[in-house]
Amino acid sequence: EEEEEGEKSEDKKESAEGTNGAKDKDIIGIPAFWLHALKNVDLFDDFIEECDEPILEHLTDIKVVYASKEGMDFSLEFHFKPNEYFSDAVLVKSYKVACVVSEDDPFSFEGATITSCEGCKINWSKGKNVTIRTVKKTQKHKGKGQSRTVTKTVPNKSFFSFFSPPKAPANPTEGDEEDEETMDVLSSDFARAEHLRDRLVPRAVLFFTGEALEDDDFEGEEGEEEEEEDAEDDDYDPQRDLQNKKPECKQQ
Repeated sequence: EEEEEGEKSEDKKESAEGTNGAKDKDIIGIPAFWLHALKNVDLFDDFIEECDEPILEHLTDIKVVYASKEGMDFSLEFHFKPNEYFSDAVLVKSYKVACVVSEDDPFSFEGATITSCEGCKINWSKGKNVTIRTVKKTQKHKGKGQSRTVTKTVPNKSFFSFFSPPKAPANPTEGDEEDEETMDVLSSDFARAEHLRDRLVPRAVLFFTGEALEDDDFEGEEGEEEEEEDAEDDDYDPQRDLQNKKPECKQQ
């Protein structure tokens, strides 16, 4: 009887382990968690196109990885589950960070800043590359008057252009439209990277639920109140108190 009881207890243990194992396999994250978290931030909501959303539904994690313990250079790793759009499991964007204080104007220092970035190649499946689109143009021969249709590939607005940033001009020329456009693109890119590193990734759940956005609103209101208080203090005139103060009558 004791042997039978032992066998039964072992059978129960095995069945329990089997059940737990099955449950573990069934456990998955919130569907499209990162897509919704990103879209709750204005910096990314305007950047994500309709064609990007089905792909970003496969995004399972975003990680910030620092190049070294001492340095400030970092990479953003976007992890994807297997999908029909590309074969890459991880897309990486790397950033160089500088911390330089000007000797001529040290008080202008505002902290470490991103100076450059490098994307990665995406191995798109055939016909799934959302960063480009095909257009057809009709060309007319000047001499013969004949026309022909030419197919061209042109860039398409997409979140995934984030992984192929333009190179910063070595010596940007003021007034040069191309240089200014490139610097504007990189400036927006750096702002998104800093937001991911400092805010969205560490507080992803709060951005998903929208609570982080409410905190930002409160911070803004507190800032406005402080500015109003400072303005009131600026208007204070101590001479007014001296003029309004009545002399005390002392008894002899």
